[in-house]
Amino acid sequence: MNKEATRLNEEKSGTRPWKKWGPYLSERQWGTVREDMSLSGDAWNHFTHDQARSRAYQWGEDGMAGLSDDQQILCFSIALWNGNDPIIKERLFGLTNAEGNHGEDVKEYYFYLDNTPTHSYMRYLYKYPQRTYPYERLITNNRLAGRQGFEYELIDTGVFEGDRYFDVFVEYAKHSPEAILVNLTIHNRGPDEAHLDVLPHLWFRQQARWQEISGRPQIEEISRSEDGMLIRAIDPILGEYVLWGEGARESLFVENETNEERLWGRPNRYPFVKDGINDYIVCNKAEAVNAQKAGTKAALHYSLDIPSGANRSIRLILAGQSQDLKPIPELMQAFDSIFHARTTEADTFYRDLTPDKLSADEALVMRQALAGMLWSKQFYFYDVDRWLELREKTLSESSSRLMSRNRNWHHMYNGDVLSMPDKWEYPWYAAWDLAFHVIALTLVDPQFGKDQLNLILQERYIHPNGQIPAYEWNFGDVNPPVQAWSTIFTYRLESAQTGRGDLEWLKISFHKLLLNFTWWVNRKDLQDRNVFEGGFLGLDNIGVFDRNQRLPDGTRLEQADGTAWMALFCQNMLEISVELATHDDAYTDMVLKFTEHFLWIAGAITDVSDGTGMWDEADGFFYDMLRLPDGTSQRLKVRSIVGLLPFCAATVFEGEIIARHPKLWEQFQWFLDSRPELLATIHDPRIQGEGGRRLASIMDEHKLRRVLTRMLDEDEFLSPFGIRSLSRHHADHPYAVQLGKEEYRIGYLPAESDSGMFGGNSNWRGPVWMPINALIIRALVQYYGYYGENFKIECPSGSGTMMSLYEVAEEISHRLAKIFLKNAEGKRPVFGGAEKFQTDPYWKDYLLFYEYFHGDNGAGIGASHQTGWTGLIARTLHLFGTMTPEIMLAGGKKAYSEQSSTQLKRGQVI
Repeated sequence: MNKEATRLNEEKSGTRPWKKWGPYLSERQWGTVREDMSLSGDAWNHFTHDQARSRAYQWGEDGMAGLSDDQQILCFSIALWNGNDPIIKERLFGLTNAEGNHGEDVKEYYFYLDNTPTHSYMRYLYKYPQRTYPYERLITNNRLAGRQGFEYELIDTGVFEGDRYFDVFVEYAKHSPEAILVNLTIHNRGPDEAHLDVLPHLWFRQQARWQEISGRPQIEEISRSEDGMLIRAIDPILGEYVLWGEGARESLFVENETNEERLWGRPNRYPFVKDGINDYIVCNKAEAVNAQKAGTKAALHYSLDIPSGANRSIRLILAGQSQDLKPIPELMQAFDSIFHARTTEADTFYRDLTPDKLSADEALVMRQALAGMLWSKQFYFYDVDRWLELREKTLSESSSRLMSRNRNWHHMYNGDVLSMPDKWEYPWYAAWDLAFHVIALTLVDPQFGKDQLNLILQERYIHPNGQIPAYEWNFGDVNPPVQAWSTIFTYRLESAQTGRGDLEWLKISFHKLLLNFTWWVNRKDLQDRNVFEGGFLGLDNIGVFDRNQRLPDGTRLEQADGTAWMALFCQNMLEISVELATHDDAYTDMVLKFTEHFLWIAGAITDVSDGTGMWDEADGFFYDMLRLPDGTSQRLKVRSIVGLLPFCAATVFEGEIIARHPKLWEQFQWFLDSRPELLATIHDPRIQGEGGRRLASIMDEHKLRRVLTRMLDEDEFLSPFGIRSLSRHHADHPYAVQLGKEEYRIGYLPAESDSGMFGGNSNWRGPVWMPINALIIRALVQYYGYYGENFKIECPSGSGTMMSLYEVAEEISHRLAKIFLKNAEGKRPVFGGAEKFQTDPYWKDYLLFYEYFHGDNGAGIGASHQTGWTGLIARTLHLFGTMTPEIMLAGGKKAYSEQSSTQLKRGQVI
């Protein structure tokens, strides 16, 4: 067992709290719902970036390359000033939803280079221009670009020309759970000597208990010498911590309180306010900081002149007063050796994790993807009841109740470390994103993945009616029900790796998931026909209209994707039921219940008895259905991932449950015999396949081949970089539908959408995105487990190359990986046409894991740090780096028993 694995075991057992400190600081707290007290609900404009340096937050903190304790009581991050900017670079800048031509977008270059699951070692890079940062130019040019134009990025401004920038590397190494060594290394990449002010910040998050004199924390300077400076932070709950800065000559102190005079023209309640350090550095206002060297926010000040091509280092220690803490001088003496040990241990951890089959470049992609996921943890605090109460105090009671979002979620109290989709663009959890995050996170930290799934199902999150919260903009929105899929996947992975799954966790999860399943059945099957109307279901702009909105004149939309999601939900609950029934006979009834429910849904989505079902035999594809007020219906013939999701609802079952419970099989046979119409258009689950397995699938072999032929057509869904979300067929054949007086139209766009349908970030009209590709790969492997080598399909369609379904899954995985890997010219498609990223040695191997990718050339688009779900690339690299068709067909535990110990350590079952 390597050292990092030992630390994970110590954390899990409660022996040593290695995860107490981590990268839990948000990168954007301004512009969030939690900070929004406006009547309009316009969070972006109620609390702006310009206000952020002067206005105290109520629900969290933000910073650059920061960390905090797991309750975010005490925070640490860096700030910088190049001598030219109008403000210190204390937080990352980006455009709001209204300012960007394609929605909100961070306009900085920073990279998550390394991280271990206990955060024993972390590495981050920020690229800071030496010229004045072009705030206004970014806003203006993006506004002028319009929806037809490309995003105007920071590199397009010319601010990096001549390499006039600093590379600021931030590294953390833990000596113990509460002793953290910090190494800042600043490289001047420019042709001339350049000046930089570096300001490591330490501050307390403002809390309601501050109103009590006894509850207010304090930071103070306690010593200084030629060697450096020591400041101390004391909090009644957290205890005492010190920050040592080697070579520091100056400390600056203010209160983490709002500058009301600057913002609203009224007197400040405190003489030294939040932006005082900024004013001291930029405006030379000595009176802006506390000469008594005390406050709730502090910074050490380093003034550096760095020659061209040279670098300077700053060494710091943040430590609590725990019993195992060595004195600061001893830690400084061992500083370099501790860093060397942690970097070596991180290398060992990832070397043990990385399959031998992967190339060096693939290993780099996998490691940086996982590092980004671990950096994307954030402490998230939101007491909805308290927030609504504060709104009522701020606004009139009637207005607050009328306008408040989330007003039906009073029970919500979130105060946990959660995996974020992106800590700048989406610094709030999204439940369906999180289900995909777990699939990659369990590669490095199975317990954290399980804990994340468990959190969303706790009573502090899930609604009493069974609905899982979506995201803070509207907890009541409907997201795809993927939690059960992620739960059984996580359980099976742990079972395969350790030989024993966490049955108690699975049982608890099952009962909570039952609540959510019941909510779906009662709320989203409005006609009691097993046909579901879930809303936009996370798929944004792949439809002709906003599927969250009511259609005119009473027209209803019956969704192929909503119904397919529920079919997959049934299969996953069936999988869990089978596993539980294998250990406890009390769950056998649930096996039959979910088997029957799946068949009802599968039969409904494929029903063509009245000629109006979702399956179109002529096209060989599934479509949404419009039910018109006059009783007629119409298929929406848009070829999109809506029609691929029924393909994803496929699960293979071994025969143990039948052998254990023969009466269960008899009941199942009776059910099918009495309802033969259910099997008329779907796969018959009684037919045995490879290895005696049975398959639950919406599609029989005929439909499967028809859909695969479209999906694997390079003129439709199969791009060089994965499966597109909308068929390329619609580039030359846009689809339009008339509803009342309105015409709705959709066409293929390989990059950003030209529609503002979803408030600015409307983006799924053609690009490639990881979650659906992951579901497709999983489904292909499931089908292969049933059909084996006997089922071959052309891939690509029309190529003459015949592949097994396992080979098709592997091919799609390879295409996804090509987004990030160097091609024959040494360029990475993810960087598109950005030449500096492609060729500069200081840029080309620092990866960004975007929200989605250009459907034709693989360039990254959308949120640039969405390692939340794009981190799935690490899982697919690992899967096909360890799995083989032979292992897959051997199946489950049998496959693992036949592997060597090394293969066992590095293998998995999907």
